[in-house]
Amino acid sequence: MPDLKATPVKGTRDYLPQEVEIRDYMQSVILETYREAGFERITTPIIENGENLDKSDGGENLNLIFKVLKRGRKLEEALEKGDVKELSDMGLRYDLTLPLSRYYANNRNELMNPFKCIQMDRVYRAEQPQKGRLREFMQCDIDIIGNPSMDAEVELILTTAKALVRVGMKDFKVKINDRRILKSIFAYAGFEEKDNEKLAIIFDKLDKIGFDGVKKELQAEEYSEEAIEKFLSLFEGGELTLEAVSKVCDASYVEDLLYIMNTVDKASKGTVPVEFAPSLVRGQGYYTGTIFEVEAKGYSGAVAGGGRYDNLIGKFLGENIPAVGFSIGFERISGILLSENYEIPEQKAKIGLFYDTDTYAEALILAEELRKDYKVTLFARPKKLGKFLDKIEKQGFAGYAVYGQEDGVKLFADR
Repeated sequence: MPDLKATPVKGTRDYLPQEVEIRDYMQSVILETYREAGFERITTPIIENGENLDKSDGGENLNLIFKVLKRGRKLEEALEKGDVKELSDMGLRYDLTLPLSRYYANNRNELMNPFKCIQMDRVYRAEQPQKGRLREFMQCDIDIIGNPSMDAEVELILTTAKALVRVGMKDFKVKINDRRILKSIFAYAGFEEKDNEKLAIIFDKLDKIGFDGVKKELQAEEYSEEAIEKFLSLFEGGELTLEAVSKVCDASYVEDLLYIMNTVDKASKGTVPVEFAPSLVRGQGYYTGTIFEVEAKGYSGAVAGGGRYDNLIGKFLGENIPAVGFSIGFERISGILLSENYEIPEQKAKIGLFYDTDTYAEALILAEELRKDYKVTLFARPKKLGKFLDKIEKQGFAGYAVYGQEDGVKLFADR
């Protein structure tokens, strides 16, 4: 019996070479699109101060933090105290927004203002492993720090949409809302402000459970029937329009959303649809204003999401700094595209070049010549060449050549 397990930890994945090649290509397209728009890439550690993570207003994600035990004597002292909360002082980042906020607070004097930032890196959540729920996954973020105007939202939406189109996503739309509108709606109905986050979580389920389901959950929480009925009465005809919203909240909130929607439509010449989604909530508690998601036709769940978090950096600096970000859920889009037999466009075909032991140096020279047109992998010629060819064809090779044979490259498609 082997002593070690060959399978990865539940909630994590191994990726085969063909998958990694496609993932690398997609990430390179996204990164280049971000850089073309003037964003600059940074990196931060995967480990963050535990207290920072706990006070980051990350919503349900705060229950999914991988905690890191203290080390040496500090751990021994914590164990002696018998207090579980004292055992950990660090944790793995659950998203890239909190690390960026800390990074900006630490380096602001060295950065542009406004700061247009790229982060493409892995994050970690202690999820219950299941389909679509990984414990380690990739996010592709862009953020604008220091710009309080809605122009920042417009730029993030347009840049993210362009990146999605370039990697091959089709038939998607941007859904948009404002956390301030949600708070206004709840207050109008008569709910208490302390219940806003709980109300938001219930309201966020509208698309899945419908109005009857939302009503039942509100009743289960024992909110007043008057507040529930007043809240649901806003949705006459099954939807809540921006016109109706403007009658129960600050009109500037609606004006902000209309500006974003109209400007994106004009700048994209109608190619990037943006629609008001009153039940859009986003789970993180640090959002303070606009929030948005990208929904792809035919697929459940968002493929990208983000929003404005004007107070989070202030937790580090003691002053509020305007900030807004948009994150592509890379695992979601790569999963969608790989399921559709995605192929990297205009790439060189991959071939194998076989050599005998006494012709290796000459084969290396030939390989360099062939690399003008192909990706070339050298192999010592096996005893059973035919069987080996079947194997490399299954691995995505397009053909092969044998050094010393004058018939050149042979493509499997021609066999």
